Amino acid sequence: MGFPMEKQMVFLGLVVLFPLLCTSDNTFTSSRATYYGSPEAYGTPGGACGYGGYGKTVNFGNVAGVSRLYRNGSGCGACYQVKCTDTEYCSDDGVNVVVTDSAEGDRTDFVLSTRAYTKLAKPNLAMEMFDYGVVDVEYRRISCKYSGYNLMIKVHEQSRYPQYLAIVILYVAGQNDLTAVELWQEGLKEWNPMRRASGAVFDYANPPSGSINLRFQLSGNAGYTWVQSNNAIPGCWKAGAVYDSSIKLA
Repeated sequence: MGFPMEKQMVFLGLVVLFPLLCTSDNTFTSSRATYYGSPEAYGTPGGACGYGGYGKTVNFGNVAGVSRLYRNGSGCGACYQVKCTDTEYCSDDGVNVVVTDSAEGDRTDFVLSTRAYTKLAKPNLAMEMFDYGVVDVEYRRISCKYSGYNLMIKVHEQSRYPQYLAIVILYVAGQNDLTAVELWQEGLKEWNPMRRASGAVFDYANPPSGSINLRFQLSGNAGYTWVQSNNAIPGCWKAGAVYDSSIKLA
């Protein structure tokens, strides 16, 4: 019942994500970064995380594809501070990015959107950065903070009511990796796992009728935790709709 996520273009329409990013760990890791071209220098809506159009404009288009940090999709939505190391050309703070895709360049951990790559440079020195193509960087994981937003659930456009439900998880704040999603089967009195179809997309064939309770397993600084949303998705759910879980993460 799955679908090839790399061919999907999911447009949120009503939800645009502009996170405020703050650091919480002073440890940097050395690596390399490059960039990819896209219209208007934003992200790409065809990213492996399954975000669609949301992945294009999230964080004002300051996004990245990652290789080993993708972690089979659990790295989707993670936030990083990335800065290059050449003191002649590189800005002091670099850029804060959101992971929206799986990608790899020449021994790189980050493939940045053009907009994000530009911010690695000091003012008026961006062209020199593009001439390099690949640059040495250092990076660290940072917390995502979404002022005014709870964790949101979007019903993927490939869902088919009532026999097939696929959801995209948005606004995972803090330094939390989303590692599992389960839905409650009232008739069986048990939680059943949803399948990770791709990236931040989870699906389930023949979901229960009526409103759907969900719970989410998160991996963060405190280890693994579960958070639950009752009536997270209404019984009359529709493909493309976005629902508020009432869960606020930090």
